[in-house]
Amino acid sequence: MNQSSEIAVPRNGPSGIVSNATPALSGAARAALDAGTADSTRRAYSNDWAQFATWCAATGHSPLPAAPETVVEYTAALTTAPRPKTGRPYSPSSIERAIAAIRTAHSAANVTPPSTKGARIVLRGYRDQLARAKDPAAKPRKAQPAVPTVLRTMLATLDRTTLIGKRDASLLLLGYATAARVSELVALDLADVPETEQGIEASVYRRKIKAYTDAAVPYGSNPTTCPVRAVRALREALAEEGRVDGPLFVRIDRHGRVAPPMYRRGKVIGDPEGRLTAQAAAQVVERAAAAAGLEGDWSGHSLRRGFATAARKAGHDLIRIGRHGGWADGSKALLGYFEDADKWEDNPVAGTGL
Repeated sequence: MNQSSEIAVPRNGPSGIVSNATPALSGAARAALDAGTADSTRRAYSNDWAQFATWCAATGHSPLPAAPETVVEYTAALTTAPRPKTGRPYSPSSIERAIAAIRTAHSAANVTPPSTKGARIVLRGYRDQLARAKDPAAKPRKAQPAVPTVLRTMLATLDRTTLIGKRDASLLLLGYATAARVSELVALDLADVPETEQGIEASVYRRKIKAYTDAAVPYGSNPTTCPVRAVRALREALAEEGRVDGPLFVRIDRHGRVAPPMYRRGKVIGDPEGRLTAQAAAQVVERAAAAAGLEGDWSGHSLRRGFATAARKAGHDLIRIGRHGGWADGSKALLGYFEDADKWEDNPVAGTGL
């Protein structure tokens, strides 16, 4: 399997990843499967599958169909093998995803997935080992929540008289107010965020649930942190540059030029309209957090997490919070954010007589 491919579906070929008995999927079928899978998930699963296939080739195991014992051996190997980037063994969450990728690849190839019961027992023991050693890897990494007090600190680092400052302020505030993932945020066009008398009605395509949500964003009580005014300022600044349609969030260089061409080995790369990538949007959050001297892990997800945390503390209905931000009803991720918000506000120890 080509490791650069984003398709996490096994294919027949000389690599030996798929046995001759496994029918190949047509290009149309692979494309249809891809369309139903989030881009980030597809890339991650594709890389995980490629790694598993490489390990199988090196150790003499069959990747597809894979025996349960093979998955156990692979899981055990990941608990000790150093990752190329960090030099440390894989985290439990990374191993969990690798196991899921193996099962997904089998299902996509219409092959019965191997039992992963043994592999998960190994993983459970690995988690226990890390926890007893007080290894930070025992705890899942969480982006710090960019709640309003934090957002104000981030915004104070921006020069909002410049085009890039207007863009970054708009990205931070609209990302928070719509609880959008950065991939959803950069997909917005100017036409997707019309301003009304009440505020902005943002039409956001939620990639996880494969549906649009109309996120109503009202005017803020403080002009400095008002997402409606921030988007208006960006829209007006872009119009002065002749940009009245197309992407809302675009590349801007240090000279204030909108969507300057980018080259790699002499060839033009990047979106022709200059649309920001999700990675570039996440870097806006990271830069603002660093400039503000904030500690901890900050990423594009900090905006989404900050909205859920603040909305919960404000006493808003759980279902309304979830649907505003495009979480599926009963989302475990959203419930986890609520638990973090409630650990002091609704602490079960309080009032017990201590």
